[in-house]
Formats: sequence, structure tokens, C-alpha cells
Amino acid sequence: MEVGRIVKVSGPLIVAEGMAKSKMYDVVRVSDKNLIGEIIELRGDLASIQVYEETSGIGPGEEVVSTGMPLSVELGPGIIEGIYDGIQRPLDKICEVSGDRISRGIQVNAIDRDKVWEFVPTAKKGDQVSQGMVIGTVQETEVVLHKIMVPIGLSGEIVDIKAGSFKVEDTIAVVKDANGEKHNVCMLQKWPVRRGRPYQEKLSPKTPLITGQRVIDTLFPIARGGVAAIPGPFGSGKTVVQHQLAKWADAQIVVYIGCGERGNEMTDVLNEFPELIDPHSGKPLMKRTVLIANTSDMPVAAREASIYTGITIAEYFRDMGYSVAIMADSTSRWAEALREMSGRLEEMPGEEGYPAYLGSRLAEFYERAGQVKVLGGNGVEGSITAIGAVSPPGGDLSEPVSQATLRIVKVFWGLSASLAYQRHFPAIDWLQSYSLYADKMSEWYSDELGDDWMACRASAMRILQEESSLKEIVQLVGMDALGAQDRLTMETAKSIREDYLHQNAFHEIDTYSSLKKQLLMLKLILEFDARGREQLDKNVDIEDIIELPVREKIGRAKYIPENKIAEFDDIFKEIKSEMVALSNEGEI
Repeated sequence: MEVGRIVKVSGPLIVAEGMAKSKMYDVVRVSDKNLIGEIIELRGDLASIQVYEETSGIGPGEEVVSTGMPLSVELGPGIIEGIYDGIQRPLDKICEVSGDRISRGIQVNAIDRDKVWEFVPTAKKGDQVSQGMVIGTVQETEVVLHKIMVPIGLSGEIVDIKAGSFKVEDTIAVVKDANGEKHNVCMLQKWPVRRGRPYQEKLSPKTPLITGQRVIDTLFPIARGGVAAIPGPFGSGKTVVQHQLAKWADAQIVVYIGCGERGNEMTDVLNEFPELIDPHSGKPLMKRTVLIANTSDMPVAAREASIYTGITIAEYFRDMGYSVAIMADSTSRWAEALREMSGRLEEMPGEEGYPAYLGSRLAEFYERAGQVKVLGGNGVEGSITAIGAVSPPGGDLSEPVSQATLRIVKVFWGLSASLAYQRHFPAIDWLQSYSLYADKMSEWYSDELGDDWMACRASAMRILQEESSLKEIVQLVGMDALGAQDRLTMETAKSIREDYLHQNAFHEIDTYSSLKKQLLMLKLILEFDARGREQLDKNVDIEDIIELPVREKIGRAKYIPENKIAEFDDIFKEIKSEMVALSNEGEI
């Protein structure tokens, strides 16, 4: 244990001397207040330390004690339903100890040491096991079966394993390695947050993460194991989109990181998630969720750790073979923490004061997502889908964090202030956004939904592009100057925008649409468009087509419940009969 002395205090940055034996990213305890910090720079015997707590009242000459260990998270039964701060301190336990305000230097175990879990072995005495192999299970919540794995770096023969009730630090198995040395295995593991957990093989993502949000699933899908960014200005709905994805995406585990967001937004998450019912299991959503709440009033340095804490917990559940979705809200606040610490370290600044290594740090985070074959898993696959919100000042996407993120991610859901002002939510701009996964997943869509899906998607995007071009003409000479075919294009595009892409997150039915319902809704709009063009070829007046009563039913199709999906057949029949009636009237 190395003891140094503080020589400089600059906000969350402390410089200590006498730290020659320390290593980068070692955790230290600062002063008699026991503040937690992490070494981020070493020069000779001088160590620069970012402190994850308020440093007021700390001065030169006070002690700094190195633990000799990197910043790590505790992994084991008891993580699910946890609400942690950026360095994995459980907020509910802290509240019990220190009240509503977090006391400085407080130390609380991330995982309850006294809680008893029922361990059920899946391996037996004499089995050969390797790192990452599952040796037993614990029913952590009604929905999550927690798999107990052999710690990374250990392999050998099980010489003892027992079923029963244990605390997380109790020995559940003994493994003898190749040298004949015996190792006790317990349910609690620790892992350094800045190092990715190993896996056998990284795979190319080929299946979509179904979110139930039509603009995402249809136009800009994200693959299971993919990475996406949601940039947008203040008030454009980033947080609501992330809440929707956390609620409805078909991931088995959700890790939600509130990284430097306003306190009221995190409060909404903390109040809402425990009351939300998970549509997949009928149980509360918190039964498969981990929350990391790191608000703007916490020291800026703590934001930097929160992203790594979240992704490490996500990797742990991925290694069990689960599909994990991780939401980071927002990476801009995390980048601001990097900028502040870089400035205090007096490093040469890059663009807009951000450090020159901003892009590589972002890439380090996002590359830990992906679909992988897990260690010791007989071909078992797990995935992490990472979705990061970006908050560019004034919605300016040319700023460094947005640009660095766009170079990494393959899905861009660009939120538009003008759509938000029009009360069109989700305010994802269909002309700016893109997904590089859509074509790779076309085979999956064809197998599951038939060839119609990709064809309908292409038609919808073409119509929206055409509308954008026609709008310029309309602004110059008015709608009446357009031909009948172009008028119908404008009406179809309006229907796609208002009846399909617009989705009410707070409506009990419209909040989620299955892929089958999405396809039927889009087919209704395109069917009306196709039959309308047939009528125009028969010289039917465009106004008569636009005013058909069935259009109201097309607009209200989003409110048809999933269990009454057969009602779509009736609307298809009405479109056909009303269009036929139009041409018959023309003949008369």
C-alpha cells in the first residue's frame, strides 16, 4: 500500500507526490475524508488523480493512499433492480446510511453481502471446466436466471460443488487447476471497468433488435449487437426515445446510464421504471433492468466512470448468453467530463477544447458492443446493443462529439427540432437518418415477413424523398400547380408521416407496434396509393380520391390492438370497394 502527499488541488483533479510505484487507473483514497479517486496520469513520482467526489476543503500535504487495484465493478446476483451511481455505489443503501445527500467518502458494497441466494449447480464433481463456463444458476428475479460462471483466467477440474443457500462470498465450488492448486469459487466476481471482458469470437450482426417503434423498425433498424446514436437539440425527445427503447426493445437485460443528465430526467426514470410493466413477461420492467444514475450536479469526473461501469455490467450479462441493450444518456456530458479533466491536466486541446483522443475514447466504448460467441459456451451467443444519445449545443451536428460518434456508429437517428415543434414524435428526421444494417438483415426480414417488407420500406422511403422535392415546387407556385399524380404523392407522403411514422409514446396501444402490424399499416397506405393511381389513369378526379371515407380508417389503424389485427382485412376490402365505386361513378 503506497502513501503519497497532495501537492496540488484543482477542482476534481489532485496531484500527489511519492506515487512512483503506482500504476495507471489504480484507485486511491484521498485525505482523511477517504474520497475515492483514480490515477489518470503518471510523471515520475507525481500522480494526477481524478476524484469522483467533491474536493472542497482538501489541501496540500494531506495523504493519498493507493489501493493498488484498478477501478472495478462487483458482479454477481443482486445487480438486477440495482440503482447505482457512476462508480457502482448503490443509492438505496447510501440513502439508508447517510440520508438524502450522499456523504463524502462513504463506502457501501455494490452487492449485498448478507442476502442469501438459492444456488442450483449445473456442473458436477469431476467435470472439466474452463473460464466463462456456467457451473450453476440462481433465480435472481422472476425474469432473470443469473448464471454463475467460472472466473476469467481459471480452468481445471471441479473437485467439489454443492447446491443450497449461500451468500455471494460463500464458496460454492472448488476447482483444481493444471498445477494441482485448488481455487475456491464464489458467486461474487470483480472486473476492472476499463478492460473489456474476453469472448471467443465476434460475429457480424444479422438479426434486428425489434423496438416496436415504427420509424426505427421500418426505416432505420438497428441490429442486435449493433451501435446507434441519437443526436438532437434540447427538447427534441432524445430521452423519451431512449425510454421507449428500454421499455419495448426485445432485449433480455437493459442497462440504462443517466450520464450527467438533468436531475429531473433521472428522477423520471427512477420513478417510472419500477412501475412499468414489461410487455414480454408481464412483470415490472425493473426485474430485468440495471440503472446507473449520474446526474449533472455530481462531480464532473464521476460521469467519465459511469459509461465504463455500465458497459462492464452489460458484458457480464452478455457472457451468460443474454441479449443486452445499453442506453447512454448522454455521451456529450461524458465528453464534457473528458474535456474538463484534459484542460486541468493542461493537455494540448483539440477542436472546441475537447481532447485530441476524444474519437478513440468513444470508439473504445462503442466497440465493446457486438454479437459474440461467449467463452466456454458451446457456441452460445450473447449480444450488447449500444445506443448513445448525443446533445449537440443548438442541434449543431458539426460539433466534435457528434462527428466523432458518426464515424463509429452504423445507425444514425437524427432528431429534428422542426419536427419536435410540429409535435411530430418520435422526431427522427427520415431525410437525415440512416441505418447501415438494413441491407445486411434483408434475408432475416424475407424469412420472417416475406419479401413485402423490404419492398414496402423502399416504396415508403422513395415517396418521402419525392415529397421533399415536390415541397420546393409547392412553396413557389402552390399545391394547385401540381399534377394529379404528384398531388397523390404528397397525400401518400402525408399519410406515411402522420398515420405511420408519428407514434404516441403515452398511448396504451400506439406506444408499441409489432412487425406484423407495422407491415399491415404500411401496406394499407401503399395499397391506397396504388389503387388511387389506377383511378387517376381512368380520369377520376384527385379530390374524389383524397376525400374517400376509408382514409380516416387508414389513419386510425395505429389504434387497432395487436389481438384484433384481423380488422386490417376489412380496411383492405373497403379500399378496394370504394375505389371500384369511384370508377363506376365515372363510367355512369
